[in-house]
Amino acid sequence: MKLVYALSLVFVLYSCKKEISSTSEIEKQELPTTAVTESDVSKIQYTEFVLSQESKALIENWTEYNQMQEQVGYIKKGDLSYFNDNEEAITKLLKDLTKNIPDSLNNNTILARLKIVETNMYKLESLKRLSTSTKAELLGGIKALLVAVSNLDLQLNKIVELKRNENIPKP
Repeated sequence: MKLVYALSLVFVLYSCKKEISSTSEIEKQELPTTAVTESDVSKIQYTEFVLSQESKALIENWTEYNQMQEQVGYIKKGDLSYFNDNEEAITKLLKDLTKNIPDSLNNNTILARLKIVETNMYKLESLKRLSTSTKAELLGGIKALLVAVSNLDLQLNKIVELKRNENIPKP
């Protein structure tokens, strides 16, 4: 009788071990990769506006904007490590970005574009932190952020152009 118990115990342990290993192999095969590469980001189609020389001169002392552009540069290279457990730094950057706008650029159109950038940055951060996010969702979040930053640059250029045109004497 003891022999039967010992054999059945060995059989149960042996069966359980096989089942666990086969399940983990299935899980490994089904997990899609969510790693975003530079080539993935470069395939995103959007209109990218760059700052004019006059706009660059106005924002050269706006350090938070330059920090944001630096992070956008990393995102374009597929490096999303800034969003790994860095919620406090992101929040501080976005608050200071709005708080320290140069006076010549502080108007509602710029504030609206900054709010859109902030929203998209938080969205991308939450997508990055979620383990269930797919690569397509991450790329969608990256595209939304890149479009928001590009629109901010366009609006900065428009403000500079309007101010330049105000100084032209009217006939």
